[in-house]
Amino acid sequence: MSASVRIASFNINGIKARLPRLLEWLEETRPTVACLQEIKSMDENFPAEEFEKIGYKAIWHGQKSFNGVAILADGVEPVEMQRGLGIDGPKDGEGEQARYLEAEVNGVRICNLYLPNGNPQPGPKFDYKLAWMKRLRARCQEHLAAEIPTVVLGDYNVIPEDKDVWAVKAMQDDALMQPESRDAYRRMLNDGWTDAIDTLNPRGGVWTYWDYQAGAWPRDHGFRIDHLLLSPDLADRLLAAGVDKEYRGREKASDHAPVWVELRG
Repeated sequence: MSASVRIASFNINGIKARLPRLLEWLEETRPTVACLQEIKSMDENFPAEEFEKIGYKAIWHGQKSFNGVAILADGVEPVEMQRGLGIDGPKDGEGEQARYLEAEVNGVRICNLYLPNGNPQPGPKFDYKLAWMKRLRARCQEHLAAEIPTVVLGDYNVIPEDKDVWAVKAMQDDALMQPESRDAYRRMLNDGWTDAIDTLNPRGGVWTYWDYQAGAWPRDHGFRIDHLLLSPDLADRLLAAGVDKEYRGREKASDHAPVWVELRG
C-alpha cells in the first residue's frame, strides 16, 4: 500500500470549457481520487477517453447544461454504489437533478456531491436545499452506522461559519450562510464527521471560491464552500488537507479552486 492517499474535489464549472485546466491539474497534482462537480455535460458527451490517456478511470452522472458530478480514480475503476439521493428538483415534474454520485475506491466510500445553491431565499429553491441536506445526512448516517470508511466531499454551497468568508456583510442575505443552512451542516458534523480543512485551519481565512465578478479574485474576496468530511476512522488517518489556490489564477479557470485531503495509506 502506498504511503498516503490523496482525495480531491474540484467544481470545474463546465467540463468542456475547463478540460485543458482539469487535465493540467490532474497531471500536476496526481490525486488518487478526484471528484468533479458542475460538469454541465450530458452523459454521452463526457470526455472519459481524455482521462484514460493520463491513467484515470471515470464514472459520471450528467444532465444537459447544468449540475453533473463525476468520480475519477488513478489506475482503477471506481465501483458505483449509488447515483442520486432520490429527491426531485424544485420545479414541477423536473425529476431528480444530477447532484450525487457514490462509489467505492480501494476500500474507501467516496460520496461526491453538488449541493443545491438555494438562492433566492426564502422560496422553493431554499426549501429544496434544506430537504436535500436532510436526505444527504440520512444517507451519510447509514455509512457511519455500518462503519464504512467514507469521505463526503464536494461543493456544499454552505459557508459554515463567519470565519469562512472574506466579509460577513457581503454574504449575510445569501442562502449559503443562512442559519438553517449552517445548522444542517453542523448537524452532520455532530453526527461524527470531521471537516478536514477546518480541523487543520481552525482560525479560518481559507477560501475555495472567488466570484468572477467585482474583482473578487485579485482582491482575495472569497469564501469556503467546498468541503471534505471524513468518517471517524479516516479522520484518524488525516495527514494534511488544503486548497490548490493557484489554479484559480490560471487562464480560463473555474471560479472554484480544487480542495484535497491526504490520508495515511
